[in-house]
Amino acid sequence: MSDRRAVLAALLSLTALPVLAAEDGSRVEPVALPFAVKAMRGPGSDVALSVATSGLLPVARAPAGASADPKATGNTAPPSVVVVWGEGGGAVLSLDGDRLRTTLIGAEAIEGFAAAETPRGAVPGSRRALDGPLSAYLTGPTRALGGAPGQGTVLTLRERQPVGVTAEPKAVPVTTQTLAPGDGRVFAGRTPQITRLDGRPAVAAVTAQGPAVSGLAVAAKGTDGVWTLRAQTPPQAGKGPEGAPLALAAVADFTGTGQPQIAAIRAPDGEGVLQLWRIADGTLSLAGEAPGYAGPAAGEAADLAAPVPRGGGAPPDLALPVAGRGALAVVSLKGGSPVERVRLPLPAPAAHGVAVLDAGGTAKTILVGLADGRLVAVSAP
Repeated sequence: MSDRRAVLAALLSLTALPVLAAEDGSRVEPVALPFAVKAMRGPGSDVALSVATSGLLPVARAPAGASADPKATGNTAPPSVVVVWGEGGGAVLSLDGDRLRTTLIGAEAIEGFAAAETPRGAVPGSRRALDGPLSAYLTGPTRALGGAPGQGTVLTLRERQPVGVTAEPKAVPVTTQTLAPGDGRVFAGRTPQITRLDGRPAVAAVTAQGPAVSGLAVAAKGTDGVWTLRAQTPPQAGKGPEGAPLALAAVADFTGTGQPQIAAIRAPDGEGVLQLWRIADGTLSLAGEAPGYAGPAAGEAADLAAPVPRGGGAPPDLALPVAGRGALAVVSLKGGSPVERVRLPLPAPAAHGVAVLDAGGTAKTILVGLADGRLVAVSAP
């Protein structure tokens, strides 16, 4: 009975949340949940992949033969889900056709999934990135250079190796390599992101040279199987002497050239500047930038940006909060410089995450976790 009362209370509280609309008619609508959202993970994250392939719930159960690789296709791909949780439980959000479907999951289950995203030996409170057999995370916690908690001295890369079919069970071999960012630098407390360069795995990360200076680094796997730091950007100053380091917004082929680019936010805790960085010939070059956007502050775990796939071979857009977090912007980066396509006012500041659910490579729903613990959804413009 108490669960029913909690659901009823959540539904009643949502009646006070106004339905807002953008100029193009897109509507920001509340998602009914019986708890206040404290954390959120989008498709491709460790938590979302674990839930999607766990068989815990019918909505989250992957089809037979499903892979844990977020880039798998067809019947082998895990279902695209967003996971949110707070005190007392969590919820899995997925698409049922064009409709948003919500399924509640227990507190113990979500606590287990959330704990697993920080692997053994990683910087406390940090998260690993996953892509098929590859995982990337920070190790060697340090407060060197006057930085904030969450920094690491090295980037650790672990890859499961293929195992041939044998009559006896065998342990899966794993190779591990570590990379340091160089003298006078550490890795900032930002979750790495995995991509591919020239068909081989690569990892984007943020480096720090103190609390106010940071940059981007790209690690790539060579044809010999050895990982190296392929490229780094010049250091950039943040907002003030105690400003947050650069925030990785997303890594995707935003320009439609066939190679990924890095979208990052400088001074994400203020009047942040959205930047697009190209990766070519072992260098990172700034393609364009625009002020007025927000990202996570130092030590904040939320993913506040997500690619918005357009389908039909078109490059994706990027969804992220504007400065102040009172609205969500959908930005095109096709030409290199950011061009805002639409701005959606939010009933409370974005705080716990931005995530996109797509069907067949076309974005359908953008979800935003708000500072007041509510979750809102908008049809992708």
